[in-house]
Amino acid sequence: MGYLQNLNWKTELRNTFLIFFFGSFTSFLWCFSCIWEIEKEIFSMTFTGLMWVFLWQGNGHLSDYLSSKISWLENPLKRFIWGIVGVLVYSPAAVYFLYLMALWTLNIKVDNVGTIALISIGITFVISFFLNAAEFLRNWKQTALDAERLKKEQMATRYESLKNQVNPHFLFNSLNALTNLVYEDQDLAADFIRQLSKVYRYVLETRSKEVVSLETEMKFVESYLFLQHIRFDDKLRVEASVSGFENRMLPPLALQMLLENALKHNTIAKDEPLTISIRVEEDMLVVENNLQIKNIPTEESSGMGLANIKARYEFLSDKPVVVEKTESYFRVKLPLLSISE
Repeated sequence: MGYLQNLNWKTELRNTFLIFFFGSFTSFLWCFSCIWEIEKEIFSMTFTGLMWVFLWQGNGHLSDYLSSKISWLENPLKRFIWGIVGVLVYSPAAVYFLYLMALWTLNIKVDNVGTIALISIGITFVISFFLNAAEFLRNWKQTALDAERLKKEQMATRYESLKNQVNPHFLFNSLNALTNLVYEDQDLAADFIRQLSKVYRYVLETRSKEVVSLETEMKFVESYLFLQHIRFDDKLRVEASVSGFENRMLPPLALQMLLENALKHNTIAKDEPLTISIRVEEDMLVVENNLQIKNIPTEESSGMGLANIKARYEFLSDKPVVVEKTESYFRVKLPLLSISE
């Protein structure tokens, strides 16, 4: 039913008329003498036109249906075999059906029906070959374009992530916090340096990966939040609960980008603490924060973070990224992927 709903019926009717019109003029191939007999010629052209419609349109829709069920790129041999079987089974059946219709409805016996069938099926094979070849090339081209798009998105992600982590604001804030720690608590300062190195190492290690496990991303987020807690102390509150979903996958740095956005765009003060919740709901990783937008943004936003995450998910999965915003909270839901997706 879904396949039929996707058809453009106006286009189908136009194509049917054109195929019938041009196909009817091939009737001389099997009944040249009909030219001199008007009634016979009308029947001959009608029969041949209908045969072309059944063979061309029928095999075309059969091919499209098979392609919707069997991918040319994932199972090319299986798709080719089923395509051949489809033509061999459907084409003779269509010609025989028209022959019976002419015999039963008009009581007219079509002469040379075997010749007609062979010529028509031969033409159908040639047409089907070129149509299938064109479809295979179109799918291959689309896959190449998708791969190139993903490559660009990965490059954009690497650039954005490195820029966010190595930008002057992040370095200044981190080094300023470290300077104070060196005098106040040398052991904590050593921990701070270790966590800072983990943040940079993770960014470099995941720059060529499409997905990582939620467990891996959460370990990185722990290092990232350690640095932020030193900076904001109890003004930043993060609650995380992802137990049981550690092996599910998501694009690398996607979670960190959402945390970075929350820190960047919201006021964080002792009387206005920022609360971030990380949890799983119905196979979706939910990142939610109370909304207290800064009146004067202190950091310039490129607008790439959320758009980049959405673009990567569009390539990796059919499940969309969900963004919900009210007067009191901002929530983003990231689909948790399986390895097979």
